[in-house]
Amino acid sequence: MNLRSYCLVSMIVLATVSSMRASQSPKANPDAQVLADFTKRVKAYEDLRDKVDGGAATLRETKDPKKISAAQEALAQRIRSARPDAKPGDIFSPEIRKKLLALLRPELKGKAGAETKVIIAEENPGKLPLKVNAKYPEGEPVSTVPPNVLLSLPTLPEDIEYRFVSKHLILRDARANIIVDFMLNAIS
Repeated sequence: MNLRSYCLVSMIVLATVSSMRASQSPKANPDAQVLADFTKRVKAYEDLRDKVDGGAATLRETKDPKKISAAQEALAQRIRSARPDAKPGDIFSPEIRKKLLALLRPELKGKAGAETKVIIAEENPGKLPLKVNAKYPEGEPVSTVPPNVLLSLPTLPEDIEYRFVSKHLILRDARANIIVDFMLNAIS
């Protein structure tokens, strides 16, 4: 075998080995990818909210509900203007919805799950109209989300929270008091 043939055979062997290693490398965990996508979507919303809130006058600390409500509504209007085409599923995509339901399922099954459902029902506002970017109705209770449920779901930024409305899971922006997204029938 001459040097040229030896080099050619070596290159073919190296290419084959590299190809085999690439095909044997571990694939990314699909659950991790879905959860990373959820985190990315929530972060994009948070960044948008912070951007539209950045130029606003800071609300001085007050206990006056009218001033607090006016500040929330002003922020909510800026958010609505910044995401006029927002719709259900922008954050809770079908893949994310499927994963979150899988995370919720164990927390809502059996005797412990029945107790969890009772806690959720205690301050649950019941039937409310759900619409992305809509104001969470004043005077309506904001459901408690039990610690075991919170621990099973991905962590959210400070001012964005999971809440239940009837059997539906919503993302609520507490700072703007709006519904960011919702997932129908999260509790069966």
